[in-house]
Amino acid sequence: MKKLYQVLSFLLILFSGIAYSQESKIKAGTFLEDNKEEYVKIALEIWDNPELGYLEFESSKKLQDLLAKEGFSIEKGVAGLPTAFIASYGKGSPVIGIMGEFDALPGLSQKAIPEKVPVVENGSGHGCGHHIFGVGSAAAAISVKHWLEETGTSGTIKFFGTPAEEGGSGKVYMVRAGLFNDLDIALHWHPADLNSANPWSTNANVSAKFRFSGIASHAAGAPDKGRSALDGVEAMNYMVNMMREHVPQETRIHYVITGGGGIAPNVVPAKAEVYYYVRYSDANELMNIFQRVVKAAEGAAMGTGTEMKYEIMGGVHTVLPNVALSKILDSNLKEVGGVIYNEEEKEYAEKIRASLMNPKMPMKAAETITPFIMFNIPASSDVGDVSWIVPTAGLATAAWIPGTPAHSWQAVSCGGTSIAMKAMMNAAKALTFSAIDLYMNTDYIELAKKEFLERRGTDYVYKPILGDREPPLDYRK
Repeated sequence: MKKLYQVLSFLLILFSGIAYSQESKIKAGTFLEDNKEEYVKIALEIWDNPELGYLEFESSKKLQDLLAKEGFSIEKGVAGLPTAFIASYGKGSPVIGIMGEFDALPGLSQKAIPEKVPVVENGSGHGCGHHIFGVGSAAAAISVKHWLEETGTSGTIKFFGTPAEEGGSGKVYMVRAGLFNDLDIALHWHPADLNSANPWSTNANVSAKFRFSGIASHAAGAPDKGRSALDGVEAMNYMVNMMREHVPQETRIHYVITGGGGIAPNVVPAKAEVYYYVRYSDANELMNIFQRVVKAAEGAAMGTGTEMKYEIMGGVHTVLPNVALSKILDSNLKEVGGVIYNEEEKEYAEKIRASLMNPKMPMKAAETITPFIMFNIPASSDVGDVSWIVPTAGLATAAWIPGTPAHSWQAVSCGGTSIAMKAMMNAAKALTFSAIDLYMNTDYIELAKKEFLERRGTDYVYKPILGDREPPLDYRK
């Protein structure tokens, strides 16, 4: 009889906890919907004024003002980054951080219409949806703050305003400064063309600018007196392209010629610059591949009689997946559901879809959550460095039409529509609900920490790929 009573008592407590959790989530979801208009307004303002990495002064300020108004304390300009900040509320543990990005991409200006028409020719645009990334994460932090306040639950919520994800490695400098060290859990999300909370990893990445210096001269009258810096760049690119056959097949190498190269064909170019990204799934092997790229640059300079110097611009580690934490996000994302189009949105989506190259995903994919599996994506993110410091997990919501690639005009176009705003609100709800679960049941946190240490190792010492360089605050200028 006593044993039966204990079991019944346990079940009563368990189901009471579940009921209380559901009630909390319903209230949090209602709060987010009640304030949706403000979040959409700010997201569209950031979309209308796309700012490049480390130059996101207005975007950062809008998010800071939003969080300060809600009672968060704000630390500005952290880690020597003018647009980075931390907004904090609460006291004690657990300490949960939610990351938000807000930088745009160059050359992706686009109107919110289903045909390729830039707002400003060669202007910037939010091709990765960071305008809703930052606002959605801030909205989640605010709703968690209200829940902590109303329930009197012990804990701290922190919002990390992280600039220059697109090639500037903003989070790496924040990690290097120890700003994530006091967290128990770090959460994030990202706009995409599907809905997923799978435990995924990424490629590590190192980027560098190779600058060649030669000697200018008359290309016809005195060609023997000149040494072409552009020849150095082209020779390097040729050798690296040949090298692709002799690196691990998962390697990604891409480049753009960013500076110099001459203006007049009859003047031998004295300056030229090429900007490289090199990616691979293992950080140590990545650096071996990168050194071969450096050797190609040195050989190109030697063969063309020019001089070469290079500067590492950024570098990020792979994302360390956490299945235990991802399962919580997956459960809550399924509770929230996918993005449901109204008739106007369906018409817009069909027009975007018609412009895509061989889209394989069905339109209905926006409404569903992908099956829970672990996988690797070939892209890179500075979230990776955070994930080696604290248990980290993220989710994605369908802000773009299924089949839309990131960094495309179609992604920018969708970002200015109600489709992206629905995805933003879904992400805010899923992050909020997951944080509530973690605060209410700290066993989840312990499981995530246990897995984190097993995957990373207890003797791991963090070393940033970009070394001790100062932040390249002018890399987009």
